[in-house]
Amino acid sequence: MSAQASSSSENKAASSSAVTAPSSGTDDIEKLLSREATAFQRETEVERILKAFKLNPYEILNVTEDASPEDIKKKYRQLSLFIHPDKTPHARAPDAFDLLKKAESELSDKAKREELDAVINQARSVLLKSLSLPTTTPNDDLRLKGLTPPWRQQLLAKAKEFLIDEEVRRRKAVKMNLANEGLEARKKEEEVNAKKRKAEEEAQWEATRDQRVDSWRSFANSKQKKKKQKVAILG
Repeated sequence: MSAQASSSSENKAASSSAVTAPSSGTDDIEKLLSREATAFQRETEVERILKAFKLNPYEILNVTEDASPEDIKKKYRQLSLFIHPDKTPHARAPDAFDLLKKAESELSDKAKREELDAVINQARSVLLKSLSLPTTTPNDDLRLKGLTPPWRQQLLAKAKEFLIDEEVRRRKAVKMNLANEGLEARKKEEEVNAKKRKAEEEAQWEATRDQRVDSWRSFANSKQKKKKQKVAILG
């Protein structure tokens, strides 16, 4: 009986090991697939960031305009860790990482965010008016549901138009300021050169003063001699 029991135990152990072996192999495959899926997701996110509209940091961070500063920082930390160049094989992961940093920095700057929000709100108002809706209509309004294209997509497209126009105006203003600065610089340079020429002329005038005096004396003396020669001699 003991021999049979021992044989039965061994058979159970063998059977148990035969069952667990495939399970271990399945776990390894699942881990490998999980790693590959995560790597793919990282690269996909890098591509999304690179394709996002560069003038809209909300789009780069993939957050809405009503996101709180805490939400923005949290989202930035998540994405920066997720697509960090050390963890992502994508060749342009460093570029995406830099775009994230710039977007977070702009949204953390109160003045810059207010300027950005003002432009986006203008775009939003124009878009709502085109839909015959009040400009105070919230984003979760039922009338904005089921639009084609979706409301969010339409808003981003309209905001893109306005942000491009604003950037064009900004660049023109910068160019004009540079031109005005160049004109002012040229005027100042001309004034400096004019003063320099005047100083040189005055210095030259002073340097030739003795020469002019001597020339005048010589001329005056020669004129007096000629007058003496013209005096008539009475016979």
